[in-house]
Amino acid sequence: MKFLSRFYIGLILFFLYAPVLVMIVFSFNSSSSVWVFEEFSTKWYLGLLSDSTMLTALKHTLIIAVLSALISTVLGTAAAVGIMAIRNKLANRLIMGATNIPMMNADIVTGISLMLLFIFIGKLFGMTESLGFATVLIAHITFNLPYVILSVMPKLKQTDANLHEAALDLGCTPVKAFFKVILPSISTGIMTGMIMAFTLSLDDFVISYFTCGHYQTLPIIIYNMTKKSVTPDTYALSTLIFIVIFVLLIFYNMISSKNEAKTTKRRV
Repeated sequence: MKFLSRFYIGLILFFLYAPVLVMIVFSFNSSSSVWVFEEFSTKWYLGLLSDSTMLTALKHTLIIAVLSALISTVLGTAAAVGIMAIRNKLANRLIMGATNIPMMNADIVTGISLMLLFIFIGKLFGMTESLGFATVLIAHITFNLPYVILSVMPKLKQTDANLHEAALDLGCTPVKAFFKVILPSISTGIMTGMIMAFTLSLDDFVISYFTCGHYQTLPIIIYNMTKKSVTPDTYALSTLIFIVIFVLLIFYNMISSKNEAKTTKRRV
């Protein structure tokens, strides 16, 4: 039984990571062949430096990912605090239900609905170009918010409500009490939400495709390349993105482990 379970897990891991491993290996291939590995070379990585289209798309992607992660983290944290302050159970459930809709909704539905909304608003104000940087950023903030809220909420629930009241009794203003007491206790949840928002924004294609206009991100550029041929420098860039995401996931797991350890100590 143990052998079968280990074999099953191994098979799943193989199908998940074998394609990534092949991509990483052939990103160091001296030729453009995806069948024969001739010799080790880093020319595709060096070639990225001269590919202006790819670098521009990467810059756009990073700008959107960083800004959407920061803004959605601030808004999501404020929203989580506000939701926790609602004492009415029915209102709380309704708000949480509305928060979960963007996560459960199909990306194509979200993308098309946002595109129609942006075009409508653009026509309303007489804009010649409705879609661009701002619409992509707003769209990414929209689908990132629920993940930040759901990352911060558990930390708020674990925080002792008496701490905030004690800070107020000791002379702190409500704002100062939040930054001095509440914020440090939920910082791991905030960091988790921000990392998740960044990775989701970096990887998004469907919603960006419908809301980008002429402001194209890296996933869209790579998708357009697949209509003709994918050059090996794309393997190199994808490898670098995978490494960045992998490091962020390790960092995320470290934060989660520390959080669990602290929670266990408090319970003991």
